[in-house]
Amino acid sequence: MVLLRFAPSPTGALHLGGLRTALYNHLYAKKYGGKWILRIEDTDSSRYVPGAVDGIRAALGWTGLEYDYGPGRDGPHSPYYQSERLNLYRTYAHKLLESGHAYRCFCSPDKLASTRERLARTGSNATYDKTCLHLTEEEVVRRVRAGERSIVRFNDDRLPQRDPSTDLVFGVLRDAHASLPTDPVLLKSDLFPTYHLASIVDDHEMGITHVLRGEEWLPSLPLHLDLYASLSLEPPQFAHLPILLNPDGTKMSKRKGNVSVLDFMHRGWEPEALLNWLALAGWGTQHDPDKKPSLPGDSQAPDSTAVMTLPELVHQFDLSALTHRRNILDPAKLGYLNKHHLMRSWKNDEETARHAHRIRELVKLDFPTSQYATPDYIAKVIRVLQGRITNVFDVPSLAPFFFVDPSYASPEAESMFRSVSSDEYLLALETTIDFAEQILSEDDISHIATVIHDACKATGLKQRPFMVALRHALSAMKTGPSVPEIISVLGPERTIARLKSAISIVTGKI
Repeated sequence: MVLLRFAPSPTGALHLGGLRTALYNHLYAKKYGGKWILRIEDTDSSRYVPGAVDGIRAALGWTGLEYDYGPGRDGPHSPYYQSERLNLYRTYAHKLLESGHAYRCFCSPDKLASTRERLARTGSNATYDKTCLHLTEEEVVRRVRAGERSIVRFNDDRLPQRDPSTDLVFGVLRDAHASLPTDPVLLKSDLFPTYHLASIVDDHEMGITHVLRGEEWLPSLPLHLDLYASLSLEPPQFAHLPILLNPDGTKMSKRKGNVSVLDFMHRGWEPEALLNWLALAGWGTQHDPDKKPSLPGDSQAPDSTAVMTLPELVHQFDLSALTHRRNILDPAKLGYLNKHHLMRSWKNDEETARHAHRIRELVKLDFPTSQYATPDYIAKVIRVLQGRITNVFDVPSLAPFFFVDPSYASPEAESMFRSVSSDEYLLALETTIDFAEQILSEDDISHIATVIHDACKATGLKQRPFMVALRHALSAMKTGPSVPEIISVLGPERTIARLKSAISIVTGKI
């Protein structure tokens, strides 16, 4: 069985890049009948943010990415906080010390900084001069017993024999040891591990078969594979995911804002659309034309705006179809996908009702005096807006006239009024009132459309000035639902009252 893990640090809110990593772990695990773990990498206490873990779990829960094991879901791999696994890392560090693949370094931070500066001035790429590598075993024991603080470094003079570095996304990789720091630190002086040691120990102990993580860890892959080989452990398979970029091409960062997953929730985006958007960012290139798909749907990567549910994404997911280049997240694509996920949901009355409840408080906030901020009424508004809604939070701004009287003094309304003559305007409204009072008693849109057609015919007016007059009186907006749809939501009484009010205002202007 495949077993994957998503291992965020609790240093702040879960951002879009982290969510995509969690999503890809979920897709891969579920496609191949496996499971995935949420593991919290909290070994850097200086960067810990209280409440971050709760935020990460809330973001994953909102998007529907249900991990199999982790905080709140105990399993055979616990504990799931690295800070609760410290003895394990020390045990593995001791194994590396005994085999000569690691050594203790007693240099102070000031001395290390001075050494780096000295090496840099000489043009060396080294970051440490290996002073402590040459200490005798007796000297090391003496200094440890004396209570001197030390760190544990990997000994890159004794690199083990192993296969070349390979990646499921990037393929066979060139040797990148030269880009690594000299003798990387594995265990800090506070006895907490660095990411390098903790991640490989946990992945082995938990039985992780595949590691899907961000491209920023690709330079560290040689070190991690060296550690596995030094400990005589079988490494998992690695897949590094290309970095997501802002629309301006800059790297996405928590510090730049607008990338927190829960911010997207608070701004009204659909979780299905957000996952759809992230999944398809960079998913669209088949690198191996001779690859035989293991499951139906593997043979062709989806288009970057294909509207897909989470089960559909699981079915089609294929690591070999990920691009190697960094990917720009286009907000316009999120808007497109969100709109179409909403359009799917409008076909279900229960989903429409759920959305109406979601935005009720927003409607009440925007229109505090309106008596029409009820879920049932909002659901009627949603049904006639449907394809015009990109984000459900847009409903109040798309059609404020459903909740309050139109603003006839707006520039848009004034422009509409000037496009028809006063005589045409009054004739259209008065005739519609006569027809409405006689037969308009239901909210069937096709029936209302017939009534409006008959009223227009009775006036002898062309359709355009007739409909502009009605649209002005009922909504004071040039765009929006059709006039019959507006009337179906307002109902006969409000429609007639609004037409009479408009006549009174216009009469006062003449």
